[in-house]
Amino acid sequence: MFWEDFKKFAIRGNVVDMAVGVVIGAAFGNIVKTLVDHLIMPPIGLLTGGIDFSRHYIVLKSPSGPGPYATPEEMVKAGAVLLQYGVVINSLVSFFIVALCVFLLVRLMGKLQRQHAEEVTTKECPECAMSIPIKAVRCGHCTAALKGA
Repeated sequence: MFWEDFKKFAIRGNVVDMAVGVVIGAAFGNIVKTLVDHLIMPPIGLLTGGIDFSRHYIVLKSPSGPGPYATPEEMVKAGAVLLQYGVVINSLVSFFIVALCVFLLVRLMGKLQRQHAEEVTTKECPECAMSIPIKAVRCGHCTAALKGA
């Protein structure tokens, strides 16, 4: 019983569509992260005086090994505890770009669906030129019989 229900669920088209969406979404997220890290944040850093947000952090616990350390990653390896708020800023920028792209895509799809639905659901009566349902065999306005219906 359980396995039969699970097979029905797993074979449904919606589940497969969702799985494809998750895979494409993960790839898209990776592209956006690269875009943010290498194309968007460098100019923002220049505008803010050369700030590299990914290198901004607060030291909560100093490293135990001898310094100096070139990167926050080296400090963490040496035992430091860092509050890396710059990485969070980069992630927020990435999130907003992904959210904007998804919003624009959903909005475009909605417009296309509305246009398609409007075109398909009605037709014009050849006698009185009124809008009638596409499946009508007789016009509800002038009662003319429709050819080809």
